[in-house]
This record gives sequence, structure tokens and C-alpha cells, in this order.
Amino acid sequence: MQNTIKADARSTVPRSSSSLLNFIKKHYFLYLMLAPALILTLIFKYGPMYGAIIAFKDFSPIKGILGSEWVGLYNFNKFLSSPNFEVIFMNTLKLSFFGLILSFPVPILLALMLNQVRKSAVKKNIQLFLYAPNFISVVVVVGMLFIFMSPTGPINQILTWATGEPVMFMSRPEYFRWIYILSDIWTSAGWASIIYVAALANVDPELHNAANLDGANLLQRIRHIDLPTIRPIMAIVFILAAGGIMSIGFEKAYLMQTATNLPTSEIIPTYVYKIGLQSGDYAYSAAVGLFNSLINVVLLITVNFIVKKLNEGDGLY
Repeated sequence: MQNTIKADARSTVPRSSSSLLNFIKKHYFLYLMLAPALILTLIFKYGPMYGAIIAFKDFSPIKGILGSEWVGLYNFNKFLSSPNFEVIFMNTLKLSFFGLILSFPVPILLALMLNQVRKSAVKKNIQLFLYAPNFISVVVVVGMLFIFMSPTGPINQILTWATGEPVMFMSRPEYFRWIYILSDIWTSAGWASIIYVAALANVDPELHNAANLDGANLLQRIRHIDLPTIRPIMAIVFILAAGGIMSIGFEKAYLMQTATNLPTSEIIPTYVYKIGLQSGDYAYSAAVGLFNSLINVVLLITVNFIVKKLNEGDGLY
């Protein structure tokens, strides 16, 4: 039966240019529906790739991209040899890495806990409470952080009562990463758990009933039934997150920056913004951004390869 299904599936795939044209003519309406998304992807995703060439030029807006002088890897060497490179690179890597390690398990735990709530009304109210922070603007979130953690804010009022002096959370470099990561978990973990909740909803209840009859406790049912169900999704989400480990959000980090926490808050995206838009060094900023993208591509391929080896072939490709 499986061989028959595979043979039928292969028979529907066009094998020549003429059959491909006939296939497109037969299903032209589906291709028309696909056309807007394809056009937008080409314009806004692939089209801007042409501008990456300025990373290899001494770009001048007057001369244009093609008219500017070719300098090869000069801008990349300039960044790699700059005194700020190690600090900026390590800040980006640490913030992204610790953020991934701490935030990745939280949506899974939330989904597993939500899956144990049997009353539909209670479950919906809990989900609404968990998903709501995702819809709060980044600007509002950072404003809340500055208010709650200010010297006269509620957190410092408690600390002052307990220790006798406030803590300058937003201006101390050692607190920046923890505040960034924990607030990011608060805003995104609930929304990120949706995909796991949906996967767990497809688990056959008979499996849990059979496990109960065999004497399995809750943790055993989660380990042997729920986790294997969402394992492929976990692998894909982890690969995508690890592949974008250097593409940390710019807006939140920039808004949380102060003059005194720059030793830990200055990351590649904020550095690109400052040298590109504020200083007008477009070629140099493009080189830094392209370097960041290349690191992400390498990480994506590497992590995908490792996960496929460890997870029985579950990967992006």
C-alpha cells in the first residue's frame, strides 16, 4: 500500500518542461494565489541582497553602488581589527546564547502544564493571561522596566526596606543581560508555547488512559507520550533559534542602553545602527551586518547537522 501511494505521488510530479507547463496551466489558479507572496519575497527579501555589495566598496551616495571604488575585504578587516570588536561580538554572543538556553525550555514547560488543565474555560483564561504580554509594544515594555526598576520604583522600595539602599538596575552593566532575558521570557514565552499546545492537542487520549492503567505517573506519561510527540517541533524551533543566535533584537537593546551599561549592552545590531545611520558610514555598517549574517548561516547549518545526528534525522532538511 505504501509503495502504491509513493508511486501515485511520484506520478503527479512533472518530469519535463512540456509536462510542467501543462501542470501549471491545469493548476493556474493556485499559482495565481501564490504569486503575491512570491513577488513580495523577491522584492523585499532577495532584492535588497544587491545592496550588500557596498560592504566591499568605499561607498559614496553621490557615486552610487556601481560607481563607488572597490575595496574588497577592507571594511571587514577594519571591523575585525577594531578595539571594539571583541567586546561587541562577545556581548552579542552572550546575550543571545544565554537567552536561548534560558528561554527555550519555558514555552515547552508552559505547554506541558497547560495540557494538564482539563477545564476548557480555565485553560482559555490561563492562555489569555500568558499570551497577553506578547502584544505589548517593546517601547512600553522598556518603559515599564525603567519605572519598576528606578531608584524610587516598587522593586527598589522593597530592597530599600530590606537592605537600606536601592540598586541601580538599569545603569549597572552586570544587570543588563538578566533584565533583558527575563523580560524577554515574560513577553514571548506564552505566545511561543502555542505551537507546542497545538501539537499536544493531537495526542490520542487513549495513550494516556493505557498508561494510567499500567500504573504510569504524570512525569512518566509526559516523558514517554507528550515529549516524543513534540520532539520534532522542538528540534526545528531550536535549529531556527540557534541559527539566528546573532540576530538579537535591536529595538529593545537600544532602548535599554544607558551611558553606564554600554560595556554589556552594546551589541552588533546597535553598533550597526550607530555607525550606519547616525555616523553615515554605510559601507562599514553593511560589512558588519553581512559578517553577522554569515555567522548566522554557519550556525544554522552546524546546529541543523548536529540535531539531525542526535535526533534521528529530525531537522530542517
